[in-house]
Amino acid sequence: MIGRRFLCTMAAFGSVPTLAQTADGKFAAWLRGLRAEAARAGVDQATLDAALEGIEEIPRVLELARNQPEFKMTFGRYLEVVVSPERVSRGRALFAENRNAIERFAAPVGIPSSVVVALWGIESNYGTRLGDFEVVPALATLAYNGFRAVFFRAQLVAALKILSQGHIGLPAMKGSWAGAMGQCQFIPTSFIAYAADGDGDGRMDIWTNRADVFASIVNYLHRVGWRAGIGWGEEVTAGAAAGQGGRIVRPAGAGGPTFRTTQNFQALLRWNQSDFFALAVGLLSDQIAA
Repeated sequence: MIGRRFLCTMAAFGSVPTLAQTADGKFAAWLRGLRAEAARAGVDQATLDAALEGIEEIPRVLELARNQPEFKMTFGRYLEVVVSPERVSRGRALFAENRNAIERFAAPVGIPSSVVVALWGIESNYGTRLGDFEVVPALATLAYNGFRAVFFRAQLVAALKILSQGHIGLPAMKGSWAGAMGQCQFIPTSFIAYAADGDGDGRMDIWTNRADVFASIVNYLHRVGWRAGIGWGEEVTAGAAAGQGGRIVRPAGAGGPTFRTTQNFQALLRWNQSDFFALAVGLLSDQIAA
């Protein structure tokens, strides 16, 4: 009883931290360590001050991280959603509108412009769905709370580097709850590795600059091994053999469609390790180019 009365008295004078204050203190201490790591990685103090001062966790990010729906969509339904008639139609219009701009980057390395458009369409619906989470606090929320902590901490440091290098301003650095950014939805480390300056202005703006978006998609595919002169694959009859360097993919099981894929399908899997995704990119690109 005495101890309880003592704690209540001390709390009244502010000497005993509340649970919220304790949590805030732990987060602040974690941020100090993160700040030191980012500084060692070359992030300037002004960027660290602007990006990290007063930062707070985002509860919605935690909700989404903890309640990710199990993927149960069939391949047929997936194609209906991802390779919809509307996406094909819009992709053809944008392919015609931007073909010269895309081919400036794609043609020299043998990447079909229709594949670039397909990736653009699937990742952000042709630049219309970029995500509205503030990337730095979203990544800090994930890393601090232990969701793939090493991975998301690395993404956070990379995001701070991107800000420090002046590619995007802090208010405009928006993305998905998991930190995928811009019209090609690069995570920050992918941005550092593959983003490209398409118009020569010294910035790699994958949020608003189509030249940078197209150059970045092409650079990614080229760097991960896209080979000129061969396609991604094709639908074949059951029992067909895989070609050299490729494999047979049956996304709906033995009774569904069969695809013979090439080494370039493997390059698409470097972007997203899902057969459904890579097949959707290939099929959408074929329909856009048809």
